[in-house]
Amino acid sequence: MKNRRSDERVSTNLSARWEGLSGRHEARIEDLSLGGCFVNTAGRVDVGELVGVELKLPSGEWLKLRGEVASYQQGIGFGVLFTFLTDEEEQTLRDIIG
Repeated sequence: MKNRRSDERVSTNLSARWEGLSGRHEARIEDLSLGGCFVNTAGRVDVGELVGVELKLPSGEWLKLRGEVASYQQGIGFGVLFTFLTDEEEQTLRDIIG
């Protein structure tokens, strides 16, 4: 499988929650870039589904992002492509990624 990621990815371990067609779920973010993230969760999604993902920042605040499910691994989680980043959201992600 060809790696389609063009943005640098960093390993992370952030508390998260997400909401999609199957409802609201708790999760962890293990992998983060300006282009997207991997959401570790048992919740079910469909590839192409639009989801809202909230990351708990080290400050304790929540960063709300939106994206499209790019991949799904049952029982493990899913990859999200951030499709609607504002300038402020992008800057916050840059700060997290370092």
